[in-house]
Amino acid sequence: LSKTPLGTHVVVYAMRPGLVIGRGGETIKELAQVLEQNFKVSNPQISVSEIEVPELNPYVVGTRVASALQKGIHFRRAAFWAMNQVMEAGALGVEIIISGKLRTERARAEKFRTGYFPRCGDPALKYMRKAEVHVQLKPGMFGVKVRIMPPDAQFPDRIQIVEPTVEETAEQEQTLQAASSETASDIPNQPLSEQDLEGQDVTSPQENGTLPSEDDAHKEADA
Repeated sequence: LSKTPLGTHVVVYAMRPGLVIGRGGETIKELAQVLEQNFKVSNPQISVSEIEVPELNPYVVGTRVASALQKGIHFRRAAFWAMNQVMEAGALGVEIIISGKLRTERARAEKFRTGYFPRCGDPALKYMRKAEVHVQLKPGMFGVKVRIMPPDAQFPDRIQIVEPTVEETAEQEQTLQAASSETASDIPNQPLSEQDLEGQDVTSPQENGTLPSEDDAHKEADA
């Protein structure tokens, strides 16, 4: 949900956008009326987007596991089948928890986990995707919790080393050559000759502000 000057923008993500839109947008119009009447959403603008990778969406995976349980498939088989699909899609890790009256009259829960799956820390809070789905079966209510660690998650203990490309190395070599040529031009290549020294202006001690000593004065008088 996002509020705009024209109203409230609502984005619905679905595996089959055509079913959500309906013929001529009838389903979208009914949904807009429900949001406006029941939830007091002013002028809802609904748009439908397709889920790019359904196997990385925890709600979709939980719904598939719940529908498999409704069809009578064993919960372990449904959980392992879902985990294999998620890992094949590129996820780093996945955890599925199925709770309810699985095999006895007493409710319990079973966990299925695979891959790299941190349970605490900033990556778990920032990148982990969670969803919970409930399904009604003959023994009672069943719950399916799905947690997925997507492939784009970044961890502080995993360092990625990026190798320089050919263009970067060529640019670095050019800059180094330019810097070395500039420093070489600043330093004189040959020492000063006698002609250069003769052309220089040699100032007298009086011009430099230094006075002759008493010994020098006596020598000049004797001469």
